[in-house]
Amino acid sequence: MPKNDNMLAILWMLNSGVKMTAKKISEKLEINIRTVYRYIDALGASGVPIISDTGHNGGYSLLNNFIRAPLLFDIEEKKALLQAAVFAKEAGYPLSEALDNATSKLKMYSNQEQESVLSRHLAGFEVINRMGDPSIQPVLAELEQAVANEFSVEIDYRTRRDDQPKTRVIDPYGMVYWNNKWYIVAFCHLRNEIRSFRVERILQIKRTQNIFKRSEAFLAREFFLRNLLPDLVGKDGLIALIIEGRSEALDDLCLHWFLGHHLKERTSNQAIFLLEEKSIHTYVPNFLLSYGKSIQVIEPQSLKEKLVGVVSELMEYYQL
Repeated sequence: MPKNDNMLAILWMLNSGVKMTAKKISEKLEINIRTVYRYIDALGASGVPIISDTGHNGGYSLLNNFIRAPLLFDIEEKKALLQAAVFAKEAGYPLSEALDNATSKLKMYSNQEQESVLSRHLAGFEVINRMGDPSIQPVLAELEQAVANEFSVEIDYRTRRDDQPKTRVIDPYGMVYWNNKWYIVAFCHLRNEIRSFRVERILQIKRTQNIFKRSEAFLAREFFLRNLLPDLVGKDGLIALIIEGRSEALDDLCLHWFLGHHLKERTSNQAIFLLEEKSIHTYVPNFLLSYGKSIQVIEPQSLKEKLVGVVSELMEYYQL
């Protein structure tokens, strides 16, 4: 660990209010005890009021908790940051190495009692997420820099429909993590519009010399959700999708990212959604099949017929 980090660590430990011997400090920081003495002398020479007590219960401490900077987190703040880091790592956070360093420092700059509390809370806190492709980490890191510093990047991007990738220049406006996938919201120079791109489909990325200026009012989250879930309030031609079934199955349907957005009414055994006809016939049938007999479509009749058609196609396919 660099000298400055070690000196800060010593300050942090002494600020806990517990006397620390040079031996304890050297063991905790894994440095030579003579180095500890040099750091203590340097801190004292710089004006830090370090008290040195000799004897059996002696050690180093700070005068009246010298450090008052907001950088010192209390135990609840440390716990929150460490648990949030668990979420970030499971989401494939691009700066994972820096995140590990930060969490290590949070643990290191804690007294023995705090370390014990943090260990207990982290031991019983788990986040399980679908394992992402580690190859996108460098792409995510480059996009994060591009968003922050507002420089354009050139990417080789392959859509679901294309066999070969296309090269395009984009201005990255913001990163979005949704439904276990990373997206970049960016202005596409090829299409001359703002679009969302799946990061896992970016095969190559290269920064350019071009600088762009993002509007301060633009929010990547709002753009992404607006395109994902269009506002149908007041729109004509909406159809009521009425589903009955077991309460727990209906609860799950109402929490679905797409159907839940269109929920109109819910009772103990029935849920009513308002959707466009195209959505009902295109997206809904395959999704509802996974619920089997736990639900039943009441209306519209056309969706029932569509479900029968999908099942018939599956039966024919597997009977070949």
